[in-house]
Amino acid sequence: MRSDSTTLFVRLFHRERRPGDLVFAVAFMIVAASLLAMMPWQTIWAKRTDLYTQPRFWPALSLGGMLFFATLHAVSSFVSPRIAGRWSEVWLWIRSLEYAGWFLVYVSLVPLLGYLLSTVFSAAALMLRAGYRDLRTIGTVALVAFGIVVLFKSVLQVNLPGGALYEFLPSTLRSFILTYF
Repeated sequence: MRSDSTTLFVRLFHRERRPGDLVFAVAFMIVAASLLAMMPWQTIWAKRTDLYTQPRFWPALSLGGMLFFATLHAVSSFVSPRIAGRWSEVWLWIRSLEYAGWFLVYVSLVPLLGYLLSTVFSAAALMLRAGYRDLRTIGTVALVAFGIVVLFKSVLQVNLPGGALYEFLPSTLRSFILTYF
């Protein structure tokens, strides 16, 4: 039989848990503790400065709060009843990281191929990855990607570096492409 203090503790931290909640809570707590542990190498403690104007004070306070609430989250997840499906939820998170990889490939292609070709190629590749095989659909996506490039480079005049591939173009065409595409 549980003591009254244990029952109060469990009732205080009890909540409806979701699949993957404990994994998320522990991971968040580890990240918060790691960031807080790196604080001495990232900021300084200035002499003869008020506490609230210290370069280290506000980051340390926010990371301390993050660690405190992450710990509360982990404790409440640990004492709540387990719900099946934790690892399927974690696997979904891991699979979602694939799209971060796609973005990193896109960002790596821009300096090589330029903004226009990288955007059109990446949009078409993502459509193929999503399962669309119809040439009309992929062509529509490539046209939309082309429109996005024109919007950003020509209309909004966003400055983006040209790709290494642009070096092989004739000088007049190269300056036109760099300006508008």
